Amino acid sequence: MKYNNRPQAILLLKDGTIFYGKSIGIEGTTFGEVAFNTGTTGYQEIFTDPSYFGQIMVTTNAHIGNYGVNNEDVESNSVKISGLVCKNFSFNYSRDNASESLFEYLEKQKLIVISDVDTRALVSYIRDNGAMNAIISTDGTSVEVLKEKLKNAPEMNGLELASKVSTKEPYFFGNDTAIYKIAALDLGIKTNILRNLANRNCYIKVFPFNASFEELKSFNPDGYFLSNGPGDPEPLLNAQQVAKDILLEDRPLFGICLGHQVIALANGISTYKMFNGHRGINHPVKNLVTGKGEITSQNHGFAVVKEELENHPEFELTHEHLNDGTVAGMKMKNKNCFSVQYHPEASPGPHDSTYLFDQFIENMKKQKIQEA
Repeated sequence: MKYNNRPQAILLLKDGTIFYGKSIGIEGTTFGEVAFNTGTTGYQEIFTDPSYFGQIMVTTNAHIGNYGVNNEDVESNSVKISGLVCKNFSFNYSRDNASESLFEYLEKQKLIVISDVDTRALVSYIRDNGAMNAIISTDGTSVEVLKEKLKNAPEMNGLELASKVSTKEPYFFGNDTAIYKIAALDLGIKTNILRNLANRNCYIKVFPFNASFEELKSFNPDGYFLSNGPGDPEPLLNAQQVAKDILLEDRPLFGICLGHQVIALANGISTYKMFNGHRGINHPVKNLVTGKGEITSQNHGFAVVKEELENHPEFELTHEHLNDGTVAGMKMKNKNCFSVQYHPEASPGPHDSTYLFDQFIENMKKQKIQEA
């Protein structure tokens, strides 16, 4: 087959470490923060998740591409990762409802991919040394030139990326005859979040990341949603102000991932960049309110400072990551607001966390009854 004699490609890490592999046939160079995802399925959802914008994705599953791609499994309108590193790239696929091969899909998107990498060694190295900037080259560019290019790559810490993936104009999702209306601030929203809300009788108006509270309020919503997204939450000053204004109005507010971090910052609770972050589909979380455990999908490189949250008089820690004790969820004691760090819409086999959408609906229902 024509993909057999593929040229050598390299992955150069910021600290000078090099991992060798092969190009899948898409030439070029690309840079980003190298990170790994431990999921065994869902590569198309990962590649199109706006939260991964600016990152080179290392997949720990040995085979990528073996079930092709289809139009149902996208989380946005394009591939959002900066590059892909994998062990075995499958040019052939076996799946009845696949529309094309992963290679054909990525070739259209011009995504730079390096395969035949010792991903076990790479992931082990990242775990020990932390997430860092890296560059992939599949076009024969010299290491010296790549090192110079990598010097100019921006660090993820302090980097605002929501503007790169947010919608430019407001749009609607769902049925306009639905019971509940939601104003969503798009910081990099995943399509399946919108599906989950629409399936619960919600009509959503999605606003750009820089929309004002007045713009969101003009939709006369029953509740507000702050979405997931990429990058550091600290530079998102407008989103933090929107969160403050929503809380002053005290209407139901739900935040996921980056939106969760924005709510914390809006209340004077700090965030920080994690050494590696959480990226996978089997992360254990404990609901501290019910005592139940959840198997969750996670994708974040920043987190809320737990000590500051626990010492804040207006907040309650509701969910905790069982691997490292980091904040996985919180709610306000005297406001109609809650948020989680993980992704209840992803449903990675288990549906353990979808109750959070029902909780948001219940909050809006109670609000409507109170106002009736």
